[in-house]
Amino acid sequence: MTSENAAFEPNDLGKHFIERGNAGDVDGLVALYEPDAVLAFPPGNLATGHARIREVYEQFVAAAPVLTPGRQHPALVSGDLALTMSTLTSGELTVEVARRQPDGSWLWVLDQPMPAP
Repeated sequence: MTSENAAFEPNDLGKHFIERGNAGDVDGLVALYEPDAVLAFPPGNLATGHARIREVYEQFVAAAPVLTPGRQHPALVSGDLALTMSTLTSGELTVEVARRQPDGSWLWVLDQPMPAP
């Protein structure tokens, strides 16, 4: 990932997700995650690692969703870990754990979108 595409604040990951998802950029979506990250999507499914996460996003992008930014909550940061969360316009929540990388950028380690109650 080039430096202009990197997330240098934990909440940049959510912004990049919206941009890349709307562009249909599967590689860009996968690049938001550490190589061994876990994505809990769709509900009931766990995708571990870039290859499985890529499969999930290939199907997701094929459906051509239009992603609208929701309300990004302030990141909760402790050292090299951050908890990020967004309330989507649908009322769904996304909750993620990001880790600071050696170059100072952030990548998601855990990602769990949650259906609206």
